[in-house]
Amino acid sequence: TGDEAFPAMLEAIRSATNHIHLQCFIIGNDPVGRAFMDALAERAEAGVQVRVLFDRFGSTQAVLSGLFRRYRNIPGLHIQGWSMARLLKRQFQVNLRNHRKTLVVDGKTAFMGGINLQEKHRTRPFAPAIRDYHVRLRGPIVHELQYTFLSDWYYITEESPRELLKAAHFPTIEWTGHALIRLVNGSPATELDEICDALFSMITLAEKSILASTPYFIPSSDIIRALRIAALRGVDVRIIVPRNSNHFYAGLAGRALYEELLDAGVRIYERHPPFLHGKAMLIDDTVAMMGTANLDIRSLRLNYETNLAIYDPGFANQIKEVLLDEISHSEPIDLNAWRNRPE
Repeated sequence: TGDEAFPAMLEAIRSATNHIHLQCFIIGNDPVGRAFMDALAERAEAGVQVRVLFDRFGSTQAVLSGLFRRYRNIPGLHIQGWSMARLLKRQFQVNLRNHRKTLVVDGKTAFMGGINLQEKHRTRPFAPAIRDYHVRLRGPIVHELQYTFLSDWYYITEESPRELLKAAHFPTIEWTGHALIRLVNGSPATELDEICDALFSMITLAEKSILASTPYFIPSSDIIRALRIAALRGVDVRIIVPRNSNHFYAGLAGRALYEELLDAGVRIYERHPPFLHGKAMLIDDTVAMMGTANLDIRSLRLNYETNLAIYDPGFANQIKEVLLDEISHSEPIDLNAWRNRPE
């Protein structure tokens, strides 16, 4: 949750000496959003180059309430909103959103995952934190995340590629650990469904188990079929979703898919509050995928998303413990009870 992620991210920001690149779907005009913007402003005033990219739809409340206007005149702090509804460029795609959440500091340390920069992601006196997954990264994978940020930044700002791709943004990085990590980006800008293809491949190659969590479960038909076929051939398939969705109709749409999956042997668990926002999949207790993409059509086909495919026994064990803990706080859906539920 943000209880763990926010202090580590703020510490990294305050230690920056060259540059900070922050990208987030939602930056709230609340104590969390303001704490991050204040920390970024302080580093910019100290001479660090700071770039902030937020999604205009996701951060609508912050935009309308004037959060970003407060920081517009600070030298070295560059703030841009992502939108594909730009009249001057004859773009009217209000439905395409940038859902990525990445922080890169000095080209050497990165954070990414599902946590937005808003108060709901940390424990408050009157409410628990949203359940979510975020990771801190070091090593060569940081360059992949850096390049993704700079590509998005260039698309919006058209800042000189010579400046964006300079050596300071891609410092020499040595191996830091033994995890093998592959970046898997998805976007509507190409005809390739990269994240969907990666998930489909993982599901169809599973031999023993598939353990997954998602806040919104409305996958494409090929992913549904892959999950069903995996269960029918004996793979232990378990899907964890929130019991109470924060988007009512998304919850109803997901439940409409339960019966065909349960009938094939897929086990579905609805997690009790607090709201589960984490997106992860673990295959055969060996390979994990996590990041920003939900198992829904919007993430798989419309949004700009970033996932990581991670091959590492230590991380696999950690994410398995997290997912099993989610199940321990969940209600299993019984097929017969589901079929006989009141209309």
